[in-house]
This record gives sequence, structure tokens and C-alpha cells, in this order.
Amino acid sequence: QGKLSNMRTLLLRGNRERHDRSVARAAADIKGVLDQVAQVKHDPTVLVDPAKPQAGSAWGTLLGLEGAGTAFYFGALGRLLKQDLGFKGRKKRPPTDPVNALLSYGYVLLMHNVMSAINLVGFDPYVGFLHSSQYGKPALALDLMEEFRAIIVDSVVLTVINNGILQRDDFQEELGTYRLTDKGRRTFLSKFEERLNTEIRHPVFKYKATYRKCLELQVRLLSKHLTGEIPAYQPFTVR
Repeated sequence: QGKLSNMRTLLLRGNRERHDRSVARAAADIKGVLDQVAQVKHDPTVLVDPAKPQAGSAWGTLLGLEGAGTAFYFGALGRLLKQDLGFKGRKKRPPTDPVNALLSYGYVLLMHNVMSAINLVGFDPYVGFLHSSQYGKPALALDLMEEFRAIIVDSVVLTVINNGILQRDDFQEELGTYRLTDKGRRTFLSKFEERLNTEIRHPVFKYKATYRKCLELQVRLLSKHLTGEIPAYQPFTVR
């Protein structure tokens, strides 16, 4: 819910002056997915096979809805870019254009920051909920970073591209794969750190905190849920 809501918010913000019908449609489609997420109910009698999570479980249903919402989002994100850098959608391994190179690099940076917050609170970052737990895979960090992807990483990507802070010559292309130059990496990292240090009013605690602090606060909310202090985990969402 948190991830889908923040993706929709980013599309709506970016489309305030553009009035692009495709972006507006994608935001509406994500709202439809959110409505379906709200209707998902957990049935404790359904045994989940991690190898086949789709088999009638709430877990499998949520993974399918998350995939659908993400497809709507990345199908429209490119229309918010003011530079044509060949972005046609999300391509992870390898990144086939400069925008995907930025997204991949940004998500790695975000994951490490979430892992730091998890370690600070005292959890094991390798035991998660939605992401499967495998050797060397920080499942909990991947879970908790989902709601921050759009509002931290994707927001920075839009900023550096649309303001001309990074351009095509800040990337190197090798056999169809793109990566940042050393100068481009330093520039992006600087803007990423600026975003982490930006203050925002936390939607649950209602006081101002940096995005970096909000990562820790979300881990503490999870802790409060697991110890029974609050009935449910509250995702971090922005308007």
C-alpha cells in the first residue's frame, strides 16, 4: 500500500503542469490497484508454499497487485522526463539506458541506508516478509525500502535529469549497458544525500524528521507492531 500510494503521488506531482493524459491514466490505474489491495484479507488456514506463493494466498495476491501497479507506474514515468535518454521502462540487469542506470544505483544506495536503520533498531535485515529469505539477500531491507523508492530515489532521478544536472555525457556505454562516470556518480550521490537530509512531517508521529530519520522510524513502527504495541504496521506515505 505504501509503495503504490507513493508511486501514484509522484506521478500526480510530476503531472501538475504537464497534464499528460497517459500519466493521469496511470495514476488512476494505480488507484484501482490500491482499492484491490485494501480488499485483500489474510486467511490463516491457507498454507503458503514459498515456491508457489500465488496459490490462493494473500501473499501471492499482494505480489501480483504490486507487480501490476509497478507496471502502470514505469509505463508512465518516462513521460515526466525532460531529456530523451532512451528510457522505455524498467530494465534492471543490465540497465540499458542512463535512466535505468540511475534507478539501479539509487536503489542500491537506498537499500544500504535501510539496512543501517534496521541494524540500528536491532533486527536481522536478512529475514523479511514479502521478499523471500535467501542466503545473502537482505529481505527485510528490500521490504522496508519499497515505500521509499519513488519518493527518494525516483524523485532524485527526475530532479537531476529535468534540471540538466546530469546529461548523457555523464554516462558510459559498454556493449549496450550504461553506468555513471565517476563525476556523474559523485553528482548523483550529492543529490541523493540532499534528499535524505530533507525534512518532512512524518505521517504517523506528526513531527518533522529527515527522510533518513524516517527510515529508522519505520523500522521502529515495525518493532512496535511485532511487540503488540500497535495493531498494524503503518506505511510511510506522502501527499
